[in-house]
Amino acid sequence: MRKWDRKRGPVGGCEGMANGFLMEVCVDSVESAINAERGGAGRLELCANLMEGGTTPSIGLLQVVKQCTKIPIFVMIRPRGGDFLYSDREIEVMKADIQLVKQYGADGLVFGALTEDGYVDMELCTALLAASRPLPVTFHRAFDMVCDPVTAMETLISIGFERVLTSGCDSSALEGLPLIKRLIEQAKGRIIIVPGGGITERNLQRILEGSGASEFHCSARSAKNSSMKFRNSSVKMGTSLSTPEHSSMVADVTKVRTLNAIAKNIL
Repeated sequence: MRKWDRKRGPVGGCEGMANGFLMEVCVDSVESAINAERGGAGRLELCANLMEGGTTPSIGLLQVVKQCTKIPIFVMIRPRGGDFLYSDREIEVMKADIQLVKQYGADGLVFGALTEDGYVDMELCTALLAASRPLPVTFHRAFDMVCDPVTAMETLISIGFERVLTSGCDSSALEGLPLIKRLIEQAKGRIIIVPGGGITERNLQRILEGSGASEFHCSARSAKNSSMKFRNSSVKMGTSLSTPEHSSMVADVTKVRTLNAIAKNIL
């Protein structure tokens, strides 16, 4: 039986740790999950629809990723893109999805919900946390849409979240670095603050050194060209500026390895 850490989930040594830093890679495909693990990721955030910021993945995707990887998988619970104010029926979907992903092997969960005036929805989050236990839970980047991040973090601590993913309420973790640093200092180890949003090999060292974070979150993706020989250029699928039927974004082993190497070299 694997050892269990309430904040990290299943643990079995120091795999995926780069000199004390844990790298989480968000993925929405089996190929990305495999590439992330090969590159040195310590944890996966499994989603669908990363172009929309991530939504709940299918059970089939979770099952196959579990079969193909060994590192912990934290599963996104988000019924749609857009805001984080949910209807009663959307809440029913979230609760059902929590039960299903637990049943099919999730190692942790990722979700967040806000009130209409921009505060953490304590009632809903408390209920979802209760449904999630004993798994660890991350409050996702809904945090970056709160009206008062300092108060919001204390709320998350009080109701029991293990970590919060944030870009520092700005367009990227680099832009939000001052707030991330302030939150980590305020948290004093009571919750793990995970910088995420626009992290690349060009800014990772500055973000880690400037924030004092022990974990970071990235996608490390590159475009992969389709293997299709026949292409109908008259038809465009989806709403992306790229042509999704002719290319896709996939976690890049080299990018993940580079980020891991940067983290290893930080004293």
